[in-house]
Amino acid sequence: MNSPFAYTVKLAECSNKHMAMYLAIREAITEGKLAPGEKLPSTRRLAELYDLSRGSVSLAYEMLTAEGFVRAGVGQGTFVAGGGSEFPTDRSGKETSGTENRHSAAPAITKWGCRLLSLEPTAARQSVNSSDLTGMGNIVSFSPEGIGARFPWAEWRSEVTRQWRSLGTSARSGDLPTAGSLELRKAIANRLRRERGISCREEDIVITAGSMQAIALLTQLLLEEGKTAVIENPCYTGIQNAAKATGASVIAQRLDASGIVPEDWDAELLFVTPTRQFPTGVVLSYDRRRALLAWASRRNAWIIEDDYDSDFRWGGRPIEPLKSLDKEDRVVYIGTFSRSMSLNMRIGFAVVPKQLMQHFILAKQLYDPYPTGIAEQQALASWMSAGGYDRHMRKMRRLLGKLENKLRANLERRFTGLFATVPSDAGLHVYTKWRRSPEEYEMLAEECRRRGVTWKDGTIYEVRDADRSLNPLSGPSAIFGFAHMNEKQIEEGIDRIAQAALSLKMIHSDKDQGGTVHA
Repeated sequence: MNSPFAYTVKLAECSNKHMAMYLAIREAITEGKLAPGEKLPSTRRLAELYDLSRGSVSLAYEMLTAEGFVRAGVGQGTFVAGGGSEFPTDRSGKETSGTENRHSAAPAITKWGCRLLSLEPTAARQSVNSSDLTGMGNIVSFSPEGIGARFPWAEWRSEVTRQWRSLGTSARSGDLPTAGSLELRKAIANRLRRERGISCREEDIVITAGSMQAIALLTQLLLEEGKTAVIENPCYTGIQNAAKATGASVIAQRLDASGIVPEDWDAELLFVTPTRQFPTGVVLSYDRRRALLAWASRRNAWIIEDDYDSDFRWGGRPIEPLKSLDKEDRVVYIGTFSRSMSLNMRIGFAVVPKQLMQHFILAKQLYDPYPTGIAEQQALASWMSAGGYDRHMRKMRRLLGKLENKLRANLERRFTGLFATVPSDAGLHVYTKWRRSPEEYEMLAEECRRRGVTWKDGTIYEVRDADRSLNPLSGPSAIFGFAHMNEKQIEEGIDRIAQAALSLKMIHSDKDQGGTVHA
């Protein structure tokens, strides 16, 4: 291929090599430099051409495939989407590629829709891609996957079946409120009062299809061109995209060991994860919590608090959220059951201030005129009321607390010169900062890929257009999940990383101490 895309130019604009490659190929396709049906070079060839790791090229190809820009055939290669039967035929029977009519009129897309094309993909990605591991019969993945395998599925299916039978004979669609199951909202309100110190009632709560639906609805209600939102940096990609899609300005605020650093922002909205910052895991100090509430009062602004997994705390009672300190009803508190049950369990909720409630309900009604998954909502309400959910959580905390301690201890003991673990006493992943050069990180990631061990790249959560020099947490980072693993798998994964680092002379074996340490 005669390099139809300017990779070198894109690299200067993008800190991640795989993202630079992805953007360059996507631009070449959309501008017609790569024709529909054209075969792309193999990952090995493209890596050689641009001095990249195969893992980076594979990741770029995966992102393009997921978004429909390219298609891959097993044993055939990767091709630009289109060509063949994918294109319509004109009246003469001749296929048209679409590029022939690129200047013809097309229906207009809104600014919101156009902005979606420029956003970072929200699909989870790993620093080393397990799907590209060939010849490996046993892959150890530290990429967070939730606790789905440990969830009591038999008990849950029985309760859901019972609810479907009940709904089939008694419920009519018009009787179901947009806000969701009344029984579940009552159960959540009781639990929030007991476990979180949040004083609320069932009428303050709306059940959503996961926390991301609540976040998306709120951005559409509270942000638009001319307004400004503050987000943490690094920050969950879904929050970044939801805010940017509205056309609002976004301030990516730096973090330190005490969480987001408050300033007197000229903004209308703040997104924050105070009880366990995502992805770093740091806890927002009490003084800063008060400072954020004072800012919201002074600026007449809203705060959206995403409490995504602090239920899993290994150091005692969960820290009370920002919402429990909110005396002016300016905080929207968002929670989810996806972490505690299954990532596929799309049940979340929002505690909505009275001033926002009517608008929030009407917005949700556009997407869900009737609540989705009502049998699952009712089943969860029944399970919580009977004490089943609390029993499940107590069991998970005991089991996962041991796994977290084992993983953290191994990372700190064996890789002190490579990874710096960020202190945290909660959550389902361990966040680490890479201590050496980005090039060495890529080398270790590639060697680990060859040895069949993966983790999640933490740099995907850094805000792309933020000033990296102002963020002490910028640079290579790795996220190690453990909720889906057992002790043997953790030990095997750590051993493989150590073997990879040893082969690259990044560490040396210290047999006298029974471990592996930084050279």
